[in-house]
Amino acid sequence: MSEVFDIVVVGGGPAGLAAGIYGSRARLKTVILEKARPGGQAATTQEMENYPGFSRGTTGPGLMKAMAEHAKSFGTEILKEEVVDLELEGEIKVVKTKSGKEYLAKTVILAPGAEPRSLNIKGERALRGKGVSYCATCDADFFEDLDVVVVGNGDAAIEEAMYLTKFANKVTIIVIHDEGILDCNKVSAEKAFANPKIEWVWSSVLEEIKGDGIVESVVIKNIKTGELTEMETNGVFFFVGTVPKTGFLRGKVELDEKGYIITNEQMETSVPGVYAVGDARVKYLRQVITAAADGAVAAVAAEKYLAEEEGFKEQVLNADKPVMVAFWAPQNEASIAAVGLLEQTAAELGDSVKLVKIDTYRNQRVAKRYGVTSIPAVVFFEGGQAVAKLCGDFSAEEVKKQIAAGK
Repeated sequence: MSEVFDIVVVGGGPAGLAAGIYGSRARLKTVILEKARPGGQAATTQEMENYPGFSRGTTGPGLMKAMAEHAKSFGTEILKEEVVDLELEGEIKVVKTKSGKEYLAKTVILAPGAEPRSLNIKGERALRGKGVSYCATCDADFFEDLDVVVVGNGDAAIEEAMYLTKFANKVTIIVIHDEGILDCNKVSAEKAFANPKIEWVWSSVLEEIKGDGIVESVVIKNIKTGELTEMETNGVFFFVGTVPKTGFLRGKVELDEKGYIITNEQMETSVPGVYAVGDARVKYLRQVITAAADGAVAAVAAEKYLAEEEGFKEQVLNADKPVMVAFWAPQNEASIAAVGLLEQTAAELGDSVKLVKIDTYRNQRVAKRYGVTSIPAVVFFEGGQAVAKLCGDFSAEEVKKQIAAGK
């Protein structure tokens, strides 16, 4: 039989690596599938100064290498594989790769990442990381007392441009719209217009980025006249959005209109046992620190999921006798009384029936699966199948009658 992993992590960026660390440390058999080298976008950032506890001199590649080694030290496997398809329904998930291999998993953590939206401007790719940036929070201090250009005029672009003014000598924003028109909110626009460090180039687009190994100038095109103007600058910041790498997940888990994976605070997706972390999920801040936090949360949630599912399977689904599953909560007095009634009934019936108690506060997933929307409730199982359910105010006679009917 094929090997079954407790956790298969799709993607080896900081979110995936953190998930690997937490998963393996919990003694769960964990593998990370990454099509390139571990680290994701962070591995391409030479300077890393905003990760807590790491001061100047820390590099993205260095930090990601340390994370990968940390994961491996606990037993995480990191394999070079590109995931192209998944079968996520059912107890065992199937993760399919470009090489033709299939990995079986009890849980899956999706960490495919996202990438800055590229405008494919001449010079953009060649000078990326050499004056071309997509993150003011990451790189602003490298441009202290220098001149930079910002491309974009939405909320993120204007807010990041304002942040850049704390470091740069001058920030020039290139706007495709007519003078005074921005796509950002009114408050941000007013603040930006009042900032003496910000200058504006209206009705224009960026045509080219020039430089010999480092950004030296840009060519700006006026969209009304077609006139090209070259302007000296030390850096170019693009804020035109990001693109999640979730094309292979369409129809597999719920995505928003932009293609980002929708999760809750436990990183759970729309599919039980499947989690999503890092830049590919809907979130407020996309940074290494938030990606790592996502990974930790997902791995802990997966550990709890496995414990609950395997415990329920062993106690209820694989039981060799009828099982009464009582759904209750310690803060619900009616459910406490119902559990007492069921305990007394089980004692009277002896070994012919088994009672299992489920705290719905701690295990909402099982309650939802069997249609328990209110407590107290008891679900009767025969041969691993739910055959009947009583909800609300039920009597010992009703319970015994149901047990007898099941036989």
